[in-house]
Amino acid sequence: MNEQEALVSRCKDIFAELSDLPTMQKVNCLNSIRKALAEYSPFKREPVDCVMWVHAETVTANDYNPNSVAPPEMKLLEHSIREDGYTQPIVTWKREDVHEVVDGFHRHRVGKESNVVRARVKDFLPVVIINDDRLDRNDRIASTIRHNRARGKHRIEAMSDIVIELKRRNWTDEKIARELGMDQDEILRLCQITGLADIFADQDFSRAWDVEGAVSEEDFKELSDDVTTYGEEAEKFRTINTGDGNRVFHTYDKWECYKAGFYDKHKDGMTKAQCEEAYRAFLSDTGRFASALEHVITEWKHSCEHYLTNVSMNRIAWLGQAAACYAIKIPAVYRGGFFLLSEEEQAAANDVALQYLNTWLERNGRAKVTMEEAYASEKQVDLY
Repeated sequence: MNEQEALVSRCKDIFAELSDLPTMQKVNCLNSIRKALAEYSPFKREPVDCVMWVHAETVTANDYNPNSVAPPEMKLLEHSIREDGYTQPIVTWKREDVHEVVDGFHRHRVGKESNVVRARVKDFLPVVIINDDRLDRNDRIASTIRHNRARGKHRIEAMSDIVIELKRRNWTDEKIARELGMDQDEILRLCQITGLADIFADQDFSRAWDVEGAVSEEDFKELSDDVTTYGEEAEKFRTINTGDGNRVFHTYDKWECYKAGFYDKHKDGMTKAQCEEAYRAFLSDTGRFASALEHVITEWKHSCEHYLTNVSMNRIAWLGQAAACYAIKIPAVYRGGFFLLSEEEQAAANDVALQYLNTWLERNGRAKVTMEEAYASEKQVDLY
């Protein structure tokens, strides 16, 4: 027996003593051994070199992930983990006794919500912990986005919120581009979605978005309301999906949704939870939702032209947010209320929105679309 074989044999004798330990004690002991082994590993700077099992109740979601997965894909993920087991750990950072998810939110959900998986893994989840130099919130956000984007897709509205937060935390566009794997144009497009003028303060086309009156009316005299042509005039306004000649553009000051408070950051007299519950209740009442949509597509001419001609955005989501803003004065920032609906209620709301999207398209001489085309599903993040 050579030296390596002898060492492995001695380790096996030691590990045999673990067999009779209670589960919790055994898991804790194995985690300690794994951490000790990692100290001697040539790969100890790689988080995956030390996968540990921790109690599921100590793993919690973060509050910034733009990840979104449709119910059928969630069922597929559960089936995958049931059949193949956990093939990837959940990436976390540790604060006190809590493991906050950086990547793997849906893997973490399956381990908590699937009775079969939860029983098999005995209420534990496999995690790796990111390196100590990545614990700043900005770095954790960037890590989550990199994980998501490496798989190709993300939910665009929430990505917009992420970029805005990083800019407000004094990250430059260059740093955001480098850390999140974006180019400058993509950052500008994501900023555009928020409708916030201050985000554009350092951009060449900020004049078109200035809300505070720093730009006089004289600056706009030669600009048309409908920017549908190419050239210098159009370049002042085109931000997202700019190459589509079928788009209709309007300046923000013409958007009825903007004037109605669509982009407000809070609802006076209501908490976040109350706003999201009101949003949920509104969408669950398909009759009321349909009535509001009819008003939106009839009365919000400029908003509908600007947004519903943009085939690169989630028009179903915009219609839902617009209807809630119109009917119950809930800003789009509380759109998370949609996810309080049951799967059946979500599907019903989507169907109603698609019906009125196609009604608007037909009224305006445009071809009807499928749910996939309207939903822009390519902007949804991969689930695993």
